[in-house]
Amino acid sequence: MSKKVLLLATNYGAWAEELQAPWDALNQAGFDVTMATPQGKKPLPFALSIDPDFDDPLQHYKVNPPEVCLRVKQILEGTEWNHPAKIADVKMSDYEALVLTGGPGVCLDITNNPKVHRLILDAFQAGKLIGAICYSVGALAFTRNPANGFKSVLWGKKSTAHPRAWDFDFDLSYTLAGTTPDNQGTDVVTPGFLLPLQDVVTDAVGPQGECVADEGANRVKPCVVYDEPFVTALSVESSIAYGQKLAEVLRSR
Repeated sequence: MSKKVLLLATNYGAWAEELQAPWDALNQAGFDVTMATPQGKKPLPFALSIDPDFDDPLQHYKVNPPEVCLRVKQILEGTEWNHPAKIADVKMSDYEALVLTGGPGVCLDITNNPKVHRLILDAFQAGKLIGAICYSVGALAFTRNPANGFKSVLWGKKSTAHPRAWDFDFDLSYTLAGTTPDNQGTDVVTPGFLLPLQDVVTDAVGPQGECVADEGANRVKPCVVYDEPFVTALSVESSIAYGQKLAEVLRSR
């Protein structure tokens, strides 16, 4: 019987590849993957994240490979993500691993979600594999361990964090691809990203841990860290490596 993986996604705007790459890697590796979202609705990506011509204003290169954009559009036109479970209805005891996916929307409905924190803590206490990429690492930072004076579960660990230098200070609109009348995401506009993740993770890991916020990360040199039981990954450039590392570690457990 294949190992069961619970994969969480935002309803307020995934970054396409930060959801698609781990989803595809885990399914292609033969794991039984259940997707769950806060609302139990299909997760939708930022429209910008399936635009192959989108040029990141801080990193100054086109961050969305055409083949990724085509694959995500194929998924959106199909049924793969159509019927996720609702996060409130799943329990970690049914799964061998918990995988969080990324996107600016996770800061709205994943990182500060007590139901997500309970899943993370249940997985952590049971020694199960836990993965997070980009801003979903914030959910790990905010999950507190009652056995350690309510320090973060990341306390003393090595973890990635979206670099401070990549944070921007202009308004962010949450325009999604594939919306329908009953699944429109949100029209909120935020003043940049909602979390200064490098600082949050630095505090969460404490003086004996390490925050890895590699400004030089790219597709040739992705940034993924494995520090049992956590696999963390920096940002979109590390999405494929993140999925591959999750599959590799889960196979070995």
